[in-house]
Amino acid sequence: MGNGFLDRVEDNAAVRTWSEKIQREKGDSLAVGYVSELWGFTRVDKRLFRALAQFWNPAYNCFTFGKVDLVPTIEEYTALLRCSKVQWVTARIKQKRDSRCIPWKSLRDLILAHPDTRKKVDIFALSIYGLIVFPKILGHIDEAVTDLFNRLDKRVTPVPVILAETFRSLNACRRTGEGRFIGCAQLLLAWFHSHFWKVDKVSYRVFSESYSLLKEIVAASRRDGITKEKWMAIFQNLQEENIEWRASWLLPDEILYQCGDFDWVSLLGIWGTVGYAPLLVLRQYRSRQFVPATQRLAECEFSYKNDGYKRKAREMANAWNQTRQIKRLDVGPMTTSKYSEWCVRRINDNIPGPGPENSQSIEEHLRVVPSELEIIKQDFERMNAELEKKIEQMEEEKVNLKMDIDVQKLETEGLRKGKRKVEKDLNRLKTDYKRLRLSVKTAGLGKTSEQWRQEVQEEKAKAGRWEGRFQEA
Repeated sequence: MGNGFLDRVEDNAAVRTWSEKIQREKGDSLAVGYVSELWGFTRVDKRLFRALAQFWNPAYNCFTFGKVDLVPTIEEYTALLRCSKVQWVTARIKQKRDSRCIPWKSLRDLILAHPDTRKKVDIFALSIYGLIVFPKILGHIDEAVTDLFNRLDKRVTPVPVILAETFRSLNACRRTGEGRFIGCAQLLLAWFHSHFWKVDKVSYRVFSESYSLLKEIVAASRRDGITKEKWMAIFQNLQEENIEWRASWLLPDEILYQCGDFDWVSLLGIWGTVGYAPLLVLRQYRSRQFVPATQRLAECEFSYKNDGYKRKAREMANAWNQTRQIKRLDVGPMTTSKYSEWCVRRINDNIPGPGPENSQSIEEHLRVVPSELEIIKQDFERMNAELEKKIEQMEEEKVNLKMDIDVQKLETEGLRKGKRKVEKDLNRLKTDYKRLRLSVKTAGLGKTSEQWRQEVQEEKAKAGRWEGRFQEA
């Protein structure tokens, strides 16, 4: 394959022929007779991460689970991160061991005090890069991270840098048998879960510009409480059909597979460089897997402190001026026969082999068997939940009773007011009645009808006498 082109997209068949030829001529990343210098046990993190780290294969810079190779790719991390534009932020720098760092406290104070909202966001973003994505020193942001952050404003993607430091840290932990993972563990586990759990259907929101894959992954339910031993048993017996080869959210048709004269892709990190071979994991793109070119892949890693690192780093950086991509091929079997043969005879670097024959399925492995203490804890939590429910019901009844009492008080007060009004009206009627009786007595209205008849007759008699007197007169 010639070198006289930039960013060229190659036909899948042509790249397959080239890769198999290179592998035959140059060999693999590790040669026959290689003796591993890695420890058998890696103390990196708890449970899943500690188990996962032990299956990292420094010979090929990928995770190897039996016949299954998986590695975070540039395309996958680009899709996961959806990197947004950020700009340079200045801050106080201090010496911390062999690194120049910015204390998180200084940036936190600057965030609280800075009047510019945009600057606050930029400083906070820098803090996330230094504390979560590249956590070299706890509580501090390495000066090298600020240099990368400055380049992001020039639309330089951080994905190759993140992958480089992820791979280098995994290699370091595997070589020493211990150590703290200096990389974004959250992002790596999010990538892992995307390949480990089968997805029935792809959400249409994947095609939306506002879609946030990481938010969806964080919101998804995960199984907690799985021991490291359980994860180890799962990984040792992992089969090809157990893998979600292409993440449901990955949509590229072209795959970056080579930079410059290297047979793979060079990754320049903050503190060193490493290489990775996308041709090793073509199935992650839902493309047919053939024998990859991996010669010298295990030798390409170096730190920026090594002698002559500047020349090597310049060579690897210049390789990005000449990149090659391959078209996806999704026809026929997912692997070639030559790949299956190569996979059996290739030399890996101290990767745990298949476990004893185990008829348990992954679901059975993931089923948590609680200990006696956990059972007691669950019983206590159940009783506590029941008590809380009863207390909640009693509180509700208390509120209802209080409302009933308030209603009764209002009704009682209304009855009292009505009673007082009736008593007042009754007293007023009694008084009026007494006055009426008195007026009747005073006016003579208390006489009988006979008395009234006699009085009328007497008055008539008087009237007759007076009439007679008038006539006589």
